[in-house]
Amino acid sequence: MVIARLEKVSKEYKVGDQRIVALEPTDFVLNTNQLTLIIGPSGSGKTTLLSLIGCVIYPSSGQLEVDGQKINGMGEKQLANLRLQTIGFVFQNFNLIAPLNAEENVRIPLTLQGVQKKEAQQRTDHALQIVSMSDRKKSLPKQLSGGQQQRIAIARALVTNPKIILCDEPTASLDSQSLVVVMKELRALADEGKAVVVVTHDPRLKEYAHRIVEVNNGMVTEATGSVLTAPQH
Repeated sequence: MVIARLEKVSKEYKVGDQRIVALEPTDFVLNTNQLTLIIGPSGSGKTTLLSLIGCVIYPSSGQLEVDGQKINGMGEKQLANLRLQTIGFVFQNFNLIAPLNAEENVRIPLTLQGVQKKEAQQRTDHALQIVSMSDRKKSLPKQLSGGQQQRIAIARALVTNPKIILCDEPTASLDSQSLVVVMKELRALADEGKAVVVVTHDPRLKEYAHRIVEVNNGMVTEATGSVLTAPQH
């Protein structure tokens, strides 16, 4: 099922008199039940593509639709609500809050949604169970390894039961063993129905993907060779 659609979407920035094109006009469809790997070098435009799908930035041109909603005309509050209800984010540096233990970190999105305490606890426990971290729920981030912190971050992304999970370099801070654990969990989430997107420059992650998209100089190409960047007229 299509969960996000970009139609001739581009992103550019003005820096003084200069116009910097971060993403060329692109046609792109994101599906549920898939782990989509977006791969490319630093500065290629892959994080821009992720940010557009994540409703963090507006397109400069073209039409962007996420979960059946047209993004271009939305206000900041509407966008924030869409992100909270529909999208889970996983970052390279985990972004856990140091004074809070694992389960408190996982519960944060539910608190923002105003979920009742009993239900929030049940959903937090379930999310921790999915990533096999129930036994460390009282641990502070500093008491956890990098791989364990990333699994807590995945549980936090999962706890609202989002349709889309967006991961920006989720394995960059991990050792090889933790990389395998985290990627297997993300692949399992996709197999169970989520639309999982992983941005990376690490070719080792290709084996976990259902689909691979390459980004270079703002141009988006399917790994099979088909160009997703819309032709200029």
